[in-house]
Amino acid sequence: MEAVVEAKKAGKLRYIGFTGHKDPAIHLHMLDLARKNGFRFDTVQMPLNVMDAHYHSFEHQVLPVLLQEKIGVLGMKSMGSGEVLKSKTVTPIECLHYALNLPTSVVINGIDSEQLLDQAFKAIATFRPMNEQQVAALLDKTRDSAKTGEFEPF
Repeated sequence: MEAVVEAKKAGKLRYIGFTGHKDPAIHLHMLDLARKNGFRFDTVQMPLNVMDAHYHSFEHQVLPVLLQEKIGVLGMKSMGSGEVLKSKTVTPIECLHYALNLPTSVVINGIDSEQLLDQAFKAIATFRPMNEQQVAALLDKTRDSAKTGEFEPF
């Protein structure tokens, strides 16, 4: 960590962050250790999606801390590497709209084909901020499928 901090001081990098997929408690522990040692991360990357909202939720446990501490939020896995879609409860566009509606600095969306690029452009073109009722309706669709974490295997 000392080498990373020195690289930042030397202008070799601008931001220091971390990522994780498994458990929000690990993120909270990292943030707590950093705080106890007088260090502040610039960014944190984590899964944020319609399944996460119900099960071991980064959205409910980590996101509020990041917002309070003004740490950049990098949202990833809006479709859980495709696992969320296997639940057959939501569409790719709904997944992207949900992720875009969260207070993130950026939503990272993997694109490995023209079809997925077109899908991402469609999601952006059709996105409108969702109100509480729209969010609740979308989460109601995924609630039962999300209970066990089956569609969030990371």
